[in-house]
Amino acid sequence: MRRFSELADAGFTTFDCADIYTGVEALLGEFLAGCANADSLQIHTKYVPDLDNLAQLGPRDTERIIHRSLKRLQRERLDLVQFHWWDYGIPGYIEAFETLERLRESGKIALLGVTNFDVRHLSELLDAGFNVKTLQAQYSLLDRRPEKGMQAFCEAHGISILAYGVLAGGLLASAPAAPESSPPNRSHAKYRLLIEETGGPRIFATLRSAISSVADRHGCTPSMVASAWVLKQAAVGAVILGIGNRSHVGENLALSALDLDGQDLATIDRALAGLATPRGDVFELERQPGSRHAANMKMNLNASENGANSS
Repeated sequence: MRRFSELADAGFTTFDCADIYTGVEALLGEFLAGCANADSLQIHTKYVPDLDNLAQLGPRDTERIIHRSLKRLQRERLDLVQFHWWDYGIPGYIEAFETLERLRESGKIALLGVTNFDVRHLSELLDAGFNVKTLQAQYSLLDRRPEKGMQAFCEAHGISILAYGVLAGGLLASAPAAPESSPPNRSHAKYRLLIEETGGPRIFATLRSAISSVADRHGCTPSMVASAWVLKQAAVGAVILGIGNRSHVGENLALSALDLDGQDLATIDRALAGLATPRGDVFELERQPGSRHAANMKMNLNASENGANSS
C-alpha cells in the first residue's frame, strides 16, 4: 500500500486493475480506506468472465462479480468497468453488457468500457445502444494493430483508447535489444511472439536503435520515447504503465512534457517501415484456438475468489 501512497503523493490519480489480478482490488481497497483524498482518485477495474462459463453466464453471475469488486475496493460505485469476452463464437456478450448497463443505471458503476474488443464487436455494442467510453487495447511501436481500423472507429465515436503493453513487457525499455532465448515470464513470451510476427530480432533491434537515438536527442530514456509515441497517436486517451520500479516515477511524470517533433517521428517511421504489423484486429491472434498466442493466455481465472494475473 505504501507504493500506492507514494504514487498518489507524486500526482498520479488513476490506477488500473481487474477482477482477475491476484489481490489487487482488495489491496487498492485497503489503500483507499486509509487515504485522505480517496475521492480524488479513479480506479479502473475489469469484468472478465471465465471462458468455460461464457455459455452459462447469466445476470446474477455478472452482478455477483461487480458486487465483489465493490466490496474489494470498498466503494459504493466503480469508476470504470472494462468488459472482456474471450470467445465471440459463444453468444451472450450483448446480454452481459445489458446487465452492466443496468448496474450503471442503478448507480453501481459510473462508466463502462471494453477491453480487447475488435471493431466488429465493439460496433455491435454501439449498435445495441450502449455508451462505451473506453477501449483498453495493446498498442505499442511493436504492436500497431489498433491502426487497422480501431483508431478511426474510436475517433469517430468518441471512444478513448487506453493503451497497455506500450513498452512490450520492458523490451522497448531497458531490456537487451535481442529478446531472451528463454522468456522469464508469460509477458515476455507474449511479446517475443509478436517480435516473430513483426520481422524477428534483427528488425526489432533496428527499432530499439531508433528509439534510443531519439531518447539521446532529448536526454531521456527509450521507455519515455516509446510511451510518448503511443500518447501521440489518434484516439489514445492514456497509456497504462507498471508501478513496480520506483525509478520510473519521475520518467512517467515527465511524459506529458516530452513532445516528439517531426525529426523524431521521421526517425521512428523509418524503423517502422521495416516492421510488419501483427496479423488481424485487436487481440485477434490471442483468440485463435490452438495458436501459440492463445496458449499463452489464461482464460479461466474468475472462478477463484482471489483471481490471478491474466493478459
